[in-house]
Amino acid sequence: MIDGLVDRPARVRSLEKAIFTIADAIAPVVDMSRVYVDGLSALPRDGRFLLVGNHTMSGWAEVVLIPYFVHRELGRRVRGLATRQLADAGGLTRDLLEAAGAVVGDPETGAELMRHGETVLVFPGGGRDMLKFKGEQYQLLWEGRSGFARLAIAHDYPIIPVGLIGGDDVYHSVVERNGTWERMTRGLGTRLHGVNNVGIPLIRGVGPSLVPRPQRMYLRFGSPIDTTRPARVTAAEWEAAVKERTQTSLESILGQLQITRSTDPFRHLNPLAWARAARATP
Repeated sequence: MIDGLVDRPARVRSLEKAIFTIADAIAPVVDMSRVYVDGLSALPRDGRFLLVGNHTMSGWAEVVLIPYFVHRELGRRVRGLATRQLADAGGLTRDLLEAAGAVVGDPETGAELMRHGETVLVFPGGGRDMLKFKGEQYQLLWEGRSGFARLAIAHDYPIIPVGLIGGDDVYHSVVERNGTWERMTRGLGTRLHGVNNVGIPLIRGVGPSLVPRPQRMYLRFGSPIDTTRPARVTAAEWEAAVKERTQTSLESILGQLQITRSTDPFRHLNPLAWARAARATP
């Protein structure tokens, strides 16, 4: 797996070329959806940075939009550290995921990518961050995880916090964590979604259906966080400080975007409000 991270098989390179050719071609279509995006100008031009984002209940918006806009800005493929379930995938599915940039998210993989100066994306909450229950929209369920900070520090990689609002409103969860339903479904949940000790959220979209609620997406790339350890600060102390700073910055971004969205007449993709949609500062 490590050997194939940079020197990819010919079939994966062919799929990669096709994926990014399509990505470039659909730019006008993406623009029509008026994704709110800012902060791209602060990205290091060499592409050598670690993106740290929030997962949402939609499960797709942040995974697609963050790499898409980084590629559009810098022309670089983002390498997303995915769950270990990627290792169980096979055939065309795995080839497509790897062509798009996904790799198994373990420390060795991340270290190898950074040694080659790749742009890396991680969601510290993992699958748990997607499994939101009632009242948990846009909360970071990281459970103290700081491995991303340790990895960035070891390779002198700046961290770019990147937040997305909109994905937790495509569906609404109707049950609470630690409620009767959630506790009863923990065993089944572990088998279905692979996250231990988490039940199955009951969700709804438009009305009582599973039709996704139309939502505009709001994306912000934060200022780079320097991970160079100061003198006389222990490794453990600095790892905790970088993790805390990243989480605080990301939570601030999510709060700011929610304020922006609250006054946006286009938040539900109402075509009549298209011309009055909130716009990011250039």
